[in-house]
Amino acid sequence: MDPGIILAYAPSLLAGLVYTLQLSLITALPALLLAALLAWIRLRGRQPLLQLLARGYTDLILGLPLLVLIYGLFFILPEYGLTLSSPLVGVTALTLYYGPYLAQVLRAAFAAIPPGQFEACSALGMSRWQSFRHVALAQALPVALPPATGLFIGLLKDSALLSVVSVEEFMYAAKQAISESYAPLEIYLAVALSYWLVTLAIDAAAGAWERRLTRHRIH
Repeated sequence: MDPGIILAYAPSLLAGLVYTLQLSLITALPALLLAALLAWIRLRGRQPLLQLLARGYTDLILGLPLLVLIYGLFFILPEYGLTLSSPLVGVTALTLYYGPYLAQVLRAAFAAIPPGQFEACSALGMSRWQSFRHVALAQALPVALPPATGLFIGLLKDSALLSVVSVEEFMYAAKQAISESYAPLEIYLAVALSYWLVTLAIDAAAGAWERRLTRHRIH
């Protein structure tokens, strides 16, 4: 065990970790939008065809390994004249994969709100946006936050799979360091510790946000 190796490759590993965090944050927004659309279709959609498509897509993704989706976008799309850069393949694959999982969380959180509350809001003269913001979202967000945090942490860790298509994220940087130093123990130990610390920080931040959201609720 040589700590000097970790120090020598710390700059490149840190750059890879920062890129992984950036990639995960960039992916979170389109994944959330896709999840909101799927959840809305499943909860409020009145078109049977849309319901069928949303359910079929969700079932497909739930049964599909992420690595298959990554390889599919990277190798199959060019056969049809559509070539995406490696980072774009990564963002697209993670979005398409995690959107349905997050949709399940949102759907469950909003489905738990009694319909009578929306009728009461309408009777009080509140607009749909006011009803959503002050009633639905206020109740659904604390419920959805813990599982959504778990999904984001999963997305962050699964971004390591993008190294197979040469996305220069954390694991890609680690593999490059190992190929130069021939010190897998030190490098992988640094990678594991870094992932652990980052996930602890995310979990702590989400926990603080959840406590802030629920501190005024009456139990």
